[in-house]
Amino acid sequence: MNETAPLRARAEIDLAALRANVRTLRAHAPSAALMAVVKSDAYGHGAVPCARAALEAGATWLGTATPEEALALRAAGIPGRVMCWLWTPGGPWREAVEADLDVSVSGMWALREVVAAATAAGVPARVQLKADTGLGRSGCQPADWPELVTEALRAEAGGRVRITGLWSHFACADEPGHPSVRAQLTLFREMVAYAEERGVRPEVRHIANSPATLTLPESHFDLVRTGIAVYGISPSPEIGTPADFGLRPVMTLSASLALVKHVPGGHGVSYGHHYVTPVPTTLGLIPVGYADGIPRHASGTGPVLVGGKWRTVAGRVAMDQFVVDLGGDEPEPGTEAVLFGPGDRGEPTAEDWARAAGTIAYEIVTRIGTRVPRVHVNREQDG
Repeated sequence: MNETAPLRARAEIDLAALRANVRTLRAHAPSAALMAVVKSDAYGHGAVPCARAALEAGATWLGTATPEEALALRAAGIPGRVMCWLWTPGGPWREAVEADLDVSVSGMWALREVVAAATAAGVPARVQLKADTGLGRSGCQPADWPELVTEALRAEAGGRVRITGLWSHFACADEPGHPSVRAQLTLFREMVAYAEERGVRPEVRHIANSPATLTLPESHFDLVRTGIAVYGISPSPEIGTPADFGLRPVMTLSASLALVKHVPGGHGVSYGHHYVTPVPTTLGLIPVGYADGIPRHASGTGPVLVGGKWRTVAGRVAMDQFVVDLGGDEPEPGTEAVLFGPGDRGEPTAEDWARAAGTIAYEIVTRIGTRVPRVHVNREQDG
């Protein structure tokens, strides 16, 4: 793809910024290895190029939610340690074993399926046991932990698995001082100690996500799992901006202005006429909508930089387009409209859109749809 060609819309992904973010995160956790989480197509940024860039910058692990995401990395030739954790019964266990993935096990059904797959493949599976220390999603409850540990050790003794990790996930690490953080950390230490006392020798113990990596050094253990922070978005906007943490947003979402026209005062705009022009003005048509991931909840509030000025979505966001009131300005069709980016040029950020839509910046970047091409720039590492 021509990186400078005019497009209806584009999500420019700055891989130099991503590499710098990984180096910054490594500096926050110098005694731990770093996993770059590239689930959900690298939070909407493009899994394969982002995975490669993260490895170039010193990440030694990659993480995905689904096994299919992890297998796609392998199919693209991505080497090294890749972990995936969101399994359902009947999943591609054998393919994962043969691809040398690390797979997460939260309960006995999963252990049975991975043991069967390893037996069929004729090679041991890399297994990481997940403890539910209080998040209440996946992970093994403390009451069931002894059985899972015992059976995993039996499978390891039989050559079916290698227990490579013990791990858990925080519920409220983005709220420093929340009592659940301390409680989860204490329980994780206890569950790890139980497993190790019975003979588990994990390569890595890990619980720290992006906010814990940045704010809770005692949670770093052997490995930190960094997701949203890799992409330059603050996991805790209440306590720090990306710049406060030494991070830079990686994605810039822009579109080409499709139409500029004069309308009289009192003219309704978009479905339902929730916006009516107060005076004669000019309207600009932005050719992206909720099918492209623009939140409909940001109707009337979403910010856009056009012609050097912040504009606001006028009326409802439609499936393929929305309108901004240009206040009489007349930029040419084709003028760049920047929905969000790092903020260097005065443009809104993903966090600004999150506030406008009543959500979090994670959702803003991950929901950008497949009709918007990802244009990866700065692919080559400096030096």
